[in-house]
Amino acid sequence: MKKDFSKISRRDLLGMLAASAAAMTAAPVGAEQPDLRGSIDTVRYRAVPESGDRKNRNLQQMIEQAARENAPVFLPPGTYRISNLTLPDNTRITGVAGATRIVYTGEGHLFDAENVGRIELSNLVIDGSNRLLADYAGGLVQFSGVGEVLIDNCQIVGSRKHALQLERCGGRIERSTISGAGQSGIYAVESAGLEISGNTVSDCGNGGILVHRWKKAEDGTVVSGNRVFNIRANDGGTGENGNGINIFRADGVAVTNNQISDCAFTAVRANSGSNILISNNQCRRSGETAIYVEFEFVGAVVSGNVIDGAANGISIANFDQGGRLASVTGNVIRNLTLKGPYKHEVGFGIGIAAEADTLVSGNVIEDAPRWGLQIGWGPYLRNVVVNGNVVRKSPVGCAVSVAEGAGSAVITDNIFQEMGKGAVMGFEWEKQVSDELADNNSRYKQLTVERNRIS
Repeated sequence: MKKDFSKISRRDLLGMLAASAAAMTAAPVGAEQPDLRGSIDTVRYRAVPESGDRKNRNLQQMIEQAARENAPVFLPPGTYRISNLTLPDNTRITGVAGATRIVYTGEGHLFDAENVGRIELSNLVIDGSNRLLADYAGGLVQFSGVGEVLIDNCQIVGSRKHALQLERCGGRIERSTISGAGQSGIYAVESAGLEISGNTVSDCGNGGILVHRWKKAEDGTVVSGNRVFNIRANDGGTGENGNGINIFRADGVAVTNNQISDCAFTAVRANSGSNILISNNQCRRSGETAIYVEFEFVGAVVSGNVIDGAANGISIANFDQGGRLASVTGNVIRNLTLKGPYKHEVGFGIGIAAEADTLVSGNVIEDAPRWGLQIGWGPYLRNVVVNGNVVRKSPVGCAVSVAEGAGSAVITDNIFQEMGKGAVMGFEWEKQVSDELADNNSRYKQLTVERNRIS
């Protein structure tokens, strides 16, 4: 007998659909049900926003329980006022981006972890409220000896010291916004395979991203795709502060594809770091030298960078202390100034400076108000090749050292346009001692200068 569906009520139809859905989702008899508990329940631990518990023992207990159960801690939107949290191994804390705020209440530190395997923080606003940190606390968030640190899509603001301090850590710091630190945004020392990528670091007192080591050694940190701007040098000095990205004693570091602007000193500064790669960065309005490779380094590649506005463009320096072996290619440098943050023996307004075992090729330099190229300084010149560069609008296109003890240089196939005094000229330290050498360098047997074009 055919059923008349026209007489089925709306209530009957809904009941049939519900029964059908239940039948389709029912597990087979005897099947094991998965654990669907998900993240640890904050309400169960009474770790709720604005709980008023300054030490917040409940939140500490919840984090420890979640780590034991291999589960994440989810913090719903709201403000959690806490201090002195110690994170155990396997901590995972996540929130709602821009809405879950962890606010430091003072009297110590905010987050700390030491000698653990893994720590993960994501989608959190971490606010130091500009409160004092204890003497033992180097940063608002400080981790030491953590095998894998994962910080993703967080905001870290208002630290009186470093915003994030990592010592002997690996992992990734990514897609996060760090601002308002009294010292640096990210201070990473003695790292092991660390990646710092896609972050915004701004408005910091003494540095943006610092990759350091206590002793010179292999490091391998990758600093890529970050935006770094408005970095001051509140503690003064002649370059130890005020740098957007600073590499110190760390070998094998790559600094690529970053946007760096308005730093009191340098956009990218590598001090005593060998095998350094600095490429495809945009460096704007640097207070001193935009890209600096200095002191005890062996091996540096500086390529494809755009520098607009600085006291000096690129400096490959300190052959007197072992700094040598570099390739400087394909960079664009413009709009330099004679004014720097301190008095310098050479002076400012130089496009590219190089001293030892260095290739300078395929660069374009415009508006360097002192020298387009500085090749050597006093006796500190050895095996520099200057080839295929374009230099425009400088008093001197290429100042090459011919001081006693200076070594060899090859200066060929360059274009010099609108030079005020000359294209290629010899200097003893800061003193000009030759006329134009672009067409005749027979006076200095250590120099090969030929096939340059002057217009």
